[in-house]
Amino acid sequence: MLIRNYAQVPAAVVEAGAEKATIRELITVREGAPNFAMRLFEIAPGGFTPLHSHSWEHEVFILEGAGAVVSEQGPKPYHAGDAVFIPGDERHQFTNTGSGPLRFICVIPIQNPCDV
Repeated sequence: MLIRNYAQVPAAVVEAGAEKATIRELITVREGAPNFAMRLFEIAPGGFTPLHSHSWEHEVFILEGAGAVVSEQGPKPYHAGDAVFIPGDERHQFTNTGSGPLRFICVIPIQNPCDV
């Protein structure tokens, strides 16, 4: 069993097409998780993750802030307390449209490379 505070995990800058975004890999294969990776993203106002797609799904829970998921169907707004599901192969980008920080938990299958 592992219990640790998120602040114990260093934040890394999300690069390659992102702005004002960091990631903390809270639980991954390094901690012995065989199936899923849990990551914490923090995006400053006006920031965003890369617009991209991949074969695996995302499950996201918005902890704080407001924004929109940009997709081929257009932007879909979200707020603190919302859960977001993105199927595999759907192009997407998380944006912070609010005036404060955006924080969300993202869970992905661990057999895939970590991506936003």
